[in-house]
Amino acid sequence: MGSTIIGCGKSLPALEVENDELQALVDTNDEWIATRTGIRSRHIALTESNADLGEAAARRALGWEPSGWTQRAIEADEIDLLICATVTSDVVVPSAAGMLKRRLGLGNAIAFDVNAACSGFVYGMTVAETMMAASAAGTVGAVGRNPVRRALVVGVERLTRLTNWFDRNTCVLFGDGAGAVVLEWDEERAGIIGSYLVNEDDVTNALTCPSAFDAPQPFDRSGVSLAEPIPVDRAQDRIDEELATLESVQAGEPRQVLRMDGPRVFKFATAAMTEAVHRVLDRSNLTLDDVKCIVPHQANERIIKYAAKKLNRPLDFFQVSIGDTGNSSAASVPMALADAYASGRIKQGDKVILTAFGGGFTSGAVLFEA
Repeated sequence: MGSTIIGCGKSLPALEVENDELQALVDTNDEWIATRTGIRSRHIALTESNADLGEAAARRALGWEPSGWTQRAIEADEIDLLICATVTSDVVVPSAAGMLKRRLGLGNAIAFDVNAACSGFVYGMTVAETMMAASAAGTVGAVGRNPVRRALVVGVERLTRLTNWFDRNTCVLFGDGAGAVVLEWDEERAGIIGSYLVNEDDVTNALTCPSAFDAPQPFDRSGVSLAEPIPVDRAQDRIDEELATLESVQAGEPRQVLRMDGPRVFKFATAAMTEAVHRVLDRSNLTLDDVKCIVPHQANERIIKYAAKKLNRPLDFFQVSIGDTGNSSAASVPMALADAYASGRIKQGDKVILTAFGGGFTSGAVLFEA
């Protein structure tokens, strides 16, 4: 018995920008980008919001719109839980999940967000499975209006809104999109067999993106103050110092953009991915020979190739979808999973590993039987 995937869908913005087009912004070209990352193009949301992308992916996973993969269409009132993994929510309140719940009419669903950067979808799947298993076991009962028997897990990002398009080292990497899965508790099928989550402190600030709170604050240490100019957020400088972004912000660079130490992230990612795969296999009492394929976070094809070498598997053992998406953070794994289902690569009974790593440093894996 377990939480079984019965639907999967993805959504990409309309605008696709190829590598050579970025030459108008920075000193780069298709060969330089493709050979170092495996990326040929990325999709950029101009008019699509985070909620728009997430809703489209969810509707396909639920079987409400074509082009998704589903075992059967799911009615709105059948969904008991909605988890949205994102770092780029359109608003602070309501949550991204709350926005999607309202748009989709999921009246019975508990809805909340998860922020674990690029690992967010793997974390969200683990949380959903844990709540469903606890509900089935009767240890939590009906935590919402009903026992948690079906869950919608969405990964959605608009990373291009956080991208410094004049930084050659980062602007070539990121794209926007959304992916979603529907989980159903099934007494007859294994579903999710095991999971593994871990956080390693990013002590060198290898991957950061500060927030930018810009509402004027009419206060000082004595209380209300209307002194001119009214400051915005006195705590920002201390956060910038902690994240080692103060110098660049003071030099006039945008504050709320992604900053990355590529070599440090690469070193973490390659070790984290292989460790997560080994750990989830150990916890599930299985070996890699039992697994049909691995669906990894699509950050850089070189990272996937390195993991393939360390795991002694060919590259085609991995679902590689980065070519026309770039790194889409929490949307990356579910979009690649949707590609695997749509192509017929995953069939009922196959064992599959989802694995991801991201800022924080977060990493993890989920092993399931289709």
